[in-house]
Amino acid sequence: MFGTKLGYAEYCAIPEDGLRHEVIDGAHFVNPSPFWRHQLASMALAVELFNAIDLRKLGRTVTAPMDVQLTDHDIVQPDIVVVLNDNDRITTETHAVGAPDLVIEIMSKSTLRHDRERKSALYERSGIREYWIVNTEAQVIDQFVLVNGSYELRTQASASLQLAILPGVTIELARVWE
Repeated sequence: MFGTKLGYAEYCAIPEDGLRHEVIDGAHFVNPSPFWRHQLASMALAVELFNAIDLRKLGRTVTAPMDVQLTDHDIVQPDIVVVLNDNDRITTETHAVGAPDLVIEIMSKSTLRHDRERKSALYERSGIREYWIVNTEAQVIDQFVLVNGSYELRTQASASLQLAILPGVTIELARVWE
């Protein structure tokens, strides 16, 4: 299989080993499970998004592990995925096929370069309208917004963050950092 780009069928055949597997441009990447602080921030942020989006019936918020197939050879598991109602056609019984409206990656030392470079470039070229990178140590979220096909850093937030995909929705971040 050397030299062959992996697709969703090959991705699904990877044995379960407790690690996070992703396929980007047909290449297989593996990361260990996240640390405690990462998971606490993920849960708190997902709750805030759920309360602001799901409870208001604006869309759906899901947490990893959730497969997002962006192309035939790009399957990722962002930490948090938001799909708004007008984009729900991308959801299937098993995974998302296409670009979610918002993806969130919570940095770990082992995934820093992967999230900031490789996955950011993939999300940008896949047309994901908003991308957050969460730094739990600095207690800041970098919010990137897709403008004319390229990501622009809209803000670095630590207290509150207004969603670009839903301008009337603001997430208070104090509980995320607790």
